[in-house]
Amino acid sequence: MVEVACGDRPLVFEDLVRWFEQGAKPASEWRVGAEHEKFVFKLGSHEPVPYEPGGIKALLDGLTRFGWQPVYEGENVIALERGMANVSLEPGGQFELSGAPLETVHDICEETGQHLQEVKVVADELGLGFLGLGFTPLWTREQIPVMPKGRYKIMRQYMPKVGSMGLDMMFRTCTVQANLDFGSEADMVAKFRTSLALQPIATALFANSPFNEGRPTGFLSARANVWTDTDPDRTGMLDFVFRDGFGFETYANYALDVPMYFVKRDGQYIDVAGRSFRDFMAGKLPELPGEKPTLKDWADHTTTIFPEVRLKQYLEMRGADSGPWSRLCALPALWMGILYDSASLAAAWDLCKHWEIDDHERLRADVARLGLKAQVSGRSVEDVARDMLAIASEGLKRRNRLSGGLVDESGYLSELQHIAETGVTPAERLLELYETRWAGDAGRVFEDFAY
Repeated sequence: MVEVACGDRPLVFEDLVRWFEQGAKPASEWRVGAEHEKFVFKLGSHEPVPYEPGGIKALLDGLTRFGWQPVYEGENVIALERGMANVSLEPGGQFELSGAPLETVHDICEETGQHLQEVKVVADELGLGFLGLGFTPLWTREQIPVMPKGRYKIMRQYMPKVGSMGLDMMFRTCTVQANLDFGSEADMVAKFRTSLALQPIATALFANSPFNEGRPTGFLSARANVWTDTDPDRTGMLDFVFRDGFGFETYANYALDVPMYFVKRDGQYIDVAGRSFRDFMAGKLPELPGEKPTLKDWADHTTTIFPEVRLKQYLEMRGADSGPWSRLCALPALWMGILYDSASLAAAWDLCKHWEIDDHERLRADVARLGLKAQVSGRSVEDVARDMLAIASEGLKRRNRLSGGLVDESGYLSELQHIAETGVTPAERLLELYETRWAGDAGRVFEDFAY
């Protein structure tokens, strides 16, 4: 992370803006970081897995044989690091790989494959399995063990105050993400607007969570629906991104007004949930009287904001359900093809630039329920998805980053292209299995779709 030198003086607003600005890189240095989460379950019983005994801690400990270094919070291992990649656990024990910044989709797929092979070796010894789905198909909130991580305790207490489904977001969802660079403020704005507008299209393509507690929910992405009532202060489609004058300052002002969760001091999380970062900058936090924030506090605060696209010192694509191995590489491929080729970026913006402000939030809600059958500005999401994938494919071909087998990156889009061409989301295929071969037993997904 780039730190701004402020000496001993207190932070001012310009420092916060400059922190975002310093993420800009020349195109030759653009990379992609891929992230994915997965549910851990007990083989046979399909039960969720506790931290210990024989659970998440043992899984983390077992991975150290592959060169991963443990990260502790107090006496508890809560993450692993290897180079610029890390493995972490989400509030309900969801297991996440946050990959290193890499140059190509080929590199991302190699990293992801190596990770899945390593965790499978350890999980097999422990009698555990992994499932890539956007929302847990069986477990209630009460069944899911709580991981020993300080920030999650604070969030767990705060979430029910601001939305009805925040705890579901924490404990019962899994996602796949891609993090991409920008070259300047103008480039950030173009990428942010385009990717935010099209994020619901990615949600539809990746929709893979039709069940809750063993039954169909009426949603194709229960995960996406959860985000519509998690916390309106820190989620959504950010109308201001599409308005004239948007830039780093606009986002910094937005982030300042998002209520805080915590301040970290000496390895401990101090609960300041609901407090104002503006007050913190003025030294007016009751929990830390007279103390003012550092840039690390600002960086931490930006991680507690959850819009469909998030700005840090890069842009995070946050709209997709987790899924099988074959689709984990497709998400970074999709966004690299659109955002890392200037012609593709312009063509993708042409798809959505005429959409009204109200269209964005409506579409976000509709795709959670209808997937590719949703409509926007007189077109079906299925049609928009086909165009979006064609644009991404051309962008990847123009990038011409070849694997050892002299194959470009466009092949990683093939599964998404099949979904768009058939108009059938992964969730609808799961529902068909539920109605036919599974005979109403949603638990069969643990057998048929485990990693």
